[in-house]
Amino acid sequence: MKDFTDKIALITGGANGIGLGMAKVFAREGARVVIADVRQDSLDQALSVLPEGRAHAIRLDVSDRTAFAAAAEEIERTIGPVDLLCNNAGVNLFAPIDESTYEDWDWILGVNLWGVVNGVQAFAPRMKARGRGHIVNTASMASFLAGPAAGVYTAAKFAVRGLSESLRLSLARHGVGVSMLCPGLVASAINRSDEVRPEALSHNTAQVDPAFMERLAQIQPLGMAPDEVAEAVLAGVRSNRLYIFSHPELKDELREQFDYVLDQFPDGEGDPRRVEVEQRRRRGNAEARARADAVGDADLGLL
Repeated sequence: MKDFTDKIALITGGANGIGLGMAKVFAREGARVVIADVRQDSLDQALSVLPEGRAHAIRLDVSDRTAFAAAAEEIERTIGPVDLLCNNAGVNLFAPIDESTYEDWDWILGVNLWGVVNGVQAFAPRMKARGRGHIVNTASMASFLAGPAAGVYTAAKFAVRGLSESLRLSLARHGVGVSMLCPGLVASAINRSDEVRPEALSHNTAQVDPAFMERLAQIQPLGMAPDEVAEAVLAGVRSNRLYIFSHPELKDELREQFDYVLDQFPDGEGDPRRVEVEQRRRRGNAEARARADAVGDADLGLL
């Protein structure tokens, strides 16, 4: 998707941070943007900085499957078919997995994983039927690089990575592109995620270290500007890139991670019968990746 003129872009978590950055960038490129967020005050404030007449707002809890489906119907009925879906809404909990509760899992997975699933379920069949469109799922470098903190968040982002990679391969034949955004540190308010945590999931929660959160509040403003990340998204969608990496300083660490993984493999060639099976699977996946990478404007019906 290279030309965004009058295309309709739905951005969840679109009232703040990276989501608002994407709304600004796509609106600048001529798209009609729909921002979805859980807080009405944030939506109102976001609309005040977006081009009048080209931005719409809808209040939505992305973890609510029924509400997401209803929002999809309303958007496509009143505004038009969504050409670009950015599943961007996200929250974080800075606690290790072994100290997290079921309420923590329900909250973090509800937004970060089920929010993506709900978006895909609501719009991928529509895009597939029309033979055009693009989906951007916001993951994180945490989808590649796991650490001891933010464990539930990391689990959700690893899942978004697998979802996105598989979805890209399956939708390419239908002319629909899929990308995954993997930012590093961003100057956003994700360290204040507790402000939007549902009351129903706030009774039995992991205890977060106040000193750590204070340090994080000092570090967060040093992150990349959301608008700069959004420019990377624009470029990634235009080039139909699977991985949209915005932070070059993390490349070496990712290389180290992949080397670490490969070093865990045993020596040897493997049983020839299994090798034959795996080579067939490998060739099939390589062909699917090539098809997905070759999806262009002509295939997407967006010339």
